Amino acid sequence: MTAILAQGISKKFRLSQTRGSIKDRLAGRGRGSHQDFWALQEIDVRVEQGETVGILGHNGSGKSTLLKCIAGILKPTTGSVQVRGRVASLLELGAGFHPDLTGRENVFINASFLGISRKEIERRFDDIVGFAQLENFIDQQVKYYSSGMFVRLGFAVAINVDPDVLLVDEVLAVGDEAFQQKCLDRVEEFQREGRTILFVTHGADQVRRICNRAIVLDHGVMVANAAPGEAIRVFREHLHGTMSDGGEHPAEIADSPIHLRELHIGYPTPGRSSIDTGEGIDLALPFACESAIDDAVLSLEVRNHRGETMFAADTDTLGSPLPRLVGDGVLHIRLDHVPLLDGTYPLSLQLRHRHDGQVLALREGQDAFEVTSHTRVQGQVMLPTTVTVEMSPEEVAR
Repeated sequence: MTAILAQGISKKFRLSQTRGSIKDRLAGRGRGSHQDFWALQEIDVRVEQGETVGILGHNGSGKSTLLKCIAGILKPTTGSVQVRGRVASLLELGAGFHPDLTGRENVFINASFLGISRKEIERRFDDIVGFAQLENFIDQQVKYYSSGMFVRLGFAVAINVDPDVLLVDEVLAVGDEAFQQKCLDRVEEFQREGRTILFVTHGADQVRRICNRAIVLDHGVMVANAAPGEAIRVFREHLHGTMSDGGEHPAEIADSPIHLRELHIGYPTPGRSSIDTGEGIDLALPFACESAIDDAVLSLEVRNHRGETMFAADTDTLGSPLPRLVGDGVLHIRLDHVPLLDGTYPLSLQLRHRHDGQVLALREGQDAFEVTSHTRVQGQVMLPTTVTVEMSPEEVAR
């Protein structure tokens, strides 16, 4: 069953380009002109009931505009939106809160906007306040709240009104680490209950962890609607530069002075395509420089099948800064001891400038290595473990 169906969504804003002083404008003497800005262009989105879909994109790509059109806050210039079931949305910090009212009063007002009766909110009030961790501040005016307190309270209301569809814009990264984990745990609980979630984020790890798929926007145009790994690859390429696609080769960052070739994974045993837990592995990454690069940094990230980061480092933090890169060459990476258990482990490799962080080249979601464990140990990592028993001689003699 389809929970969200957006067809042909475009949104145009008219930007004023009036010149002249403020006095002239107020008197109507300014030279009035406007420019049309299309924040979204012909976007089609279908989300099935129970799906969790992320929306990725750089600042100004149209992510929040799309979410607001789906939430009914903005009316699209063209296209139509249909949403099935009760919708709860949290689209910006403190949205819907009146600064001169207390947190308690704002909870009831905010919930009434969502169609929840006062009796129902009274029943859930303690859960809302407890989730937001605002027991000592709930009767204070919210104008004295920090931005983190604002969003914690708004998120707590949204997730405690039993929504069929939850729309969230950049709030899963607020608060301290413990609160972020609480939010993610609640989202995963919603998923198990079969609810539909659509959220905007810059967090690739969040997309990998909780999304069934992700949509990528670039200047109001949808450039990907794919599984999390592929969507993140496209997002990073568009974030750091325009892509060019050389046919069968992976898309590359246009105008970059360096190009990465296919990664070669060297397994220790000839003829095998995996390593045993604890063995080492060699990675060889050929490159070609069109011009010399003096300050390149190589980053390596190893993930598990859920997209969670198992290891991340770069040549600077490892104390192995790269020399000047010129012409053709090969970057050799040796992982001496891989204590991982059974599984496939995707790799992310990235070259960037040290001084400004600009990405020069990357391989995202194209490479992975296999690990085989011959033990009955469970989990993700093999920890060297020894068990000993100490008993008194008297007890042993009995």
